[in-house]
Amino acid sequence: MFIEDLNPIFNCYDDAGIIKTPCVDKLAEEGVLFEKCFSTAGVCSASRSAIITGKMQTTTGAHNHDSSYDEAPLYLPDNIKTMPEIFKSNGYNTFNIGKTHYNFEWKREDLFSLDSQNTVSPWRECEDRSKPFFGQIQFHGGKSHEYEAKDMGKHEGALPNDAAAKTLPECYPQHPDLVTLWTNHYNCAVTTDQQISRVIDALKEDDLLENTILIVLADHGNMLPRSKQFIYVQGTHIPCIFSYLGTDDVFKRGERRKETMTSLDISATTLSLAGIDIPDWYDGQDLFKESYIPHEYVYSAKDRMDFTIDRIRCLRNQDGFSYIRNFMPERPYMQHNYRDSRDYMKTMRRLYVEGKLTPNERQFWGSDRPDEELYDTKNDPCELDSLAKDPEHKKLLLKMRNDMDSWIDKTDDKGQYPEEEIAYEAVYKIWGADCINPEYDNAKAKLGPLRAPVGINEGYKDWEECLKCQRV
Repeated sequence: MFIEDLNPIFNCYDDAGIIKTPCVDKLAEEGVLFEKCFSTAGVCSASRSAIITGKMQTTTGAHNHDSSYDEAPLYLPDNIKTMPEIFKSNGYNTFNIGKTHYNFEWKREDLFSLDSQNTVSPWRECEDRSKPFFGQIQFHGGKSHEYEAKDMGKHEGALPNDAAAKTLPECYPQHPDLVTLWTNHYNCAVTTDQQISRVIDALKEDDLLENTILIVLADHGNMLPRSKQFIYVQGTHIPCIFSYLGTDDVFKRGERRKETMTSLDISATTLSLAGIDIPDWYDGQDLFKESYIPHEYVYSAKDRMDFTIDRIRCLRNQDGFSYIRNFMPERPYMQHNYRDSRDYMKTMRRLYVEGKLTPNERQFWGSDRPDEELYDTKNDPCELDSLAKDPEHKKLLLKMRNDMDSWIDKTDDKGQYPEEEIAYEAVYKIWGADCINPEYDNAKAKLGPLRAPVGINEGYKDWEECLKCQRV
């Protein structure tokens, strides 16, 4: 069960306990909850591309959000098969009810046995129901207020704004636009819990609980400005629960695992639970194997997001330290992006320009950023106090810096290579004048002026204005 844009805020995760999520709580009681699972990206397509291949998206070239175009298609290496293809070759029905947003070329018939919109019981539509199934059902999760309920404050179990406001991260002001967005995040978790409950009821009705393993995960974190599309904790910390509601002892029920792990481990573990060998190209491990050793680091990456060009890398160790490298420090964190037309983005920018943000709130809205950031997330969960220039952490900084360099070289991180001009042209054809990064200059000269579907007047009219507005 794959959830969009949701941090681990179900009641079984959240110490504050400000919402009720009985279904997911039950899954945690009957299974294993991983407290520190991090996605490989803070955006859906790159994260999904990694999970479905078992390989870090920066290695396969699937790192740029919303890529692979008719003019510039991206193909996976010949030796890499997707997880649904592996399950199909092992006699499973496969389906994906929801997004198939991958940054590479693929054919539905190769991956999925079924094309359906049934979000409750898609297995019932399989042609040969004698086969086992491997399937994904997607829930809108943190986007539920855009789909299922326009006014999240009125649905069953809704949380009032004043309750959520107390837990709003320190990097955001206590402004109604931001508080409402944060409240919606909690209420979206309530909606998701109710949707998952309906799937479990259908499995029970079909007598399938005895032979079905349930996995709850998300593609990335919440949609607040410093979270979605970025790779801080709030952008990459996701729920991860493996559960079994039958009578056998598949898992140690009620176990809470505390090691730092990656969403790539979910891919490897899923195959292993089905008795399928983990391919040698996989980056993750079987979390339940006796020989399992926690990773020294888990990795996350940010690259081009739609029309916004950036490159950031993060590695996290088992002690809770996160090292972040900004490869484009001369550019603002908040370059022009597709969310600029939304109220909460306008509010943040307006408050920044008016000088009404506290130091913690305004540090993300400047004209540039440091080359490196280092955070102790155990003591600084919002990652606001960088230790990169702290003499006491110099040794750790040097080690993590060198280890990142080694990882980039070893994995041949594709983000270190510029995209081809034909790819920039393809993006420009879609986003038009919203493409203000200098990398699009050649495309603009070749193709001429194109309209901006997002509406660049909601953000910045050109690159120079983007930089100017951030120098307040």
